[in-house]
Amino acid sequence: MNKKISIVIPNYNGRNLFMKNLPEVLKAARGAEIIVVDDASEDDSVAMLRKNFPHINVLQSETNRGFSTAVNKGVMAAKGELVLLLNSDVYPETDFLEYLLPHFVDNKVFAVGCLQKSEEEKNRTVQRGRGIGEFKNGFLIHSKGKPDKKNTLWVSGGAGIFRKDLWNDLGGLREIYDPFYWEDIDLSYRALKAGYKVAFEPKSTVWHKQSTGAIRNKYDSSRIKAISYRNQILFVWMNITDFGLLINHLLYLVYITSKSIIKIDKSFISGLLQAIVRLPQAMVERFKFKSMIKIKDEQIFLLFKKD
Repeated sequence: MNKKISIVIPNYNGRNLFMKNLPEVLKAARGAEIIVVDDASEDDSVAMLRKNFPHINVLQSETNRGFSTAVNKGVMAAKGELVLLLNSDVYPETDFLEYLLPHFVDNKVFAVGCLQKSEEEKNRTVQRGRGIGEFKNGFLIHSKGKPDKKNTLWVSGGAGIFRKDLWNDLGGLREIYDPFYWEDIDLSYRALKAGYKVAFEPKSTVWHKQSTGAIRNKYDSSRIKAISYRNQILFVWMNITDFGLLINHLLYLVYITSKSIIKIDKSFISGLLQAIVRLPQAMVERFKFKSMIKIKDEQIFLLFKKD
C-alpha cells in the first residue's frame, strides 16, 4: 500500500526521552515525515532536536496548552495521507508499520491502534492498546480489552495511525479536553457514530514506559483525577444522544454529586465545576457534530457486550 505517512510526536520536556526513543522511531519510520510539536517545554528539547535531528520538523508553541492542541497543530502541518501519532515516551518495533497499513485498503477505516507493551511498576509488562467500554451508572466506563481481538472502542493518541482526510472531516481532537485525557476516546467514538471503523492491530508493537511520561511529572494526583472526572462528564455532554442514556446520566450525576458533597470528594466536585464552566463550549461541539451521526450509542456499546 503506497500512502504517504507523517509521524506526529507531541512533546513537553521530553529531551531525555527523545535521546533514547527517536533513533528507534527513525529506524522504523521508512522515510516518513516526522513532526515534533513542542508544547512550550521548559527544558532544552527544541535546541537538542535541532542540533541532533536537523531533518525533523520541529513546531514550537509559545504557551503550554495540552495534548489536543499540540497534536492538532502537528496534524494540520502533516503532508501525509496517514498520520501516525506517537508519544515521546514510546518507541516502535522496526516492523510495526507493515501490519498497520493494510487496514487502510478499506476506505471506511479511520484509525488503527498498536499493541502497547507498557513497562510499569514492579518490572511488569502489561499489554495495552485495545479499549472496550460500557455505559454504566450514567457514564462511559472504559477499560483495557483483551489484546487478541481486532475491534476497539478507541485508538490511542499515543500509538495509533489515522486517515487525515477523515480526521479533518471529524474536526480533529477537541481542545476542550486540554491538557489531557479522553480526547482520543472522544475522536474515535465520533468516528464510530459517523459510521467509520476503528481497529486494533496486535501484531504492530510499540514499547511504552508510562511512569516517565510528562503528565505524571507535571501534575499531582488530585489534579489529574479532577481533570479526568471533568472530561468524563464532558464526553457524555458532547457525544451521548440516546435519550435513555441521557436520562440515566442526569439521574446518576445528581446522585454522585450529592454523595461527593457528603464525602467531601474534592476531585469530583472540582471536575464537575470545571465541566459546568465549559458547558457552553461543549454544546457548540455537540451541535457541530449532530449532522454526522449515523449510529446510535447503544449499537456501539453492543459491540463490546461480550469481550
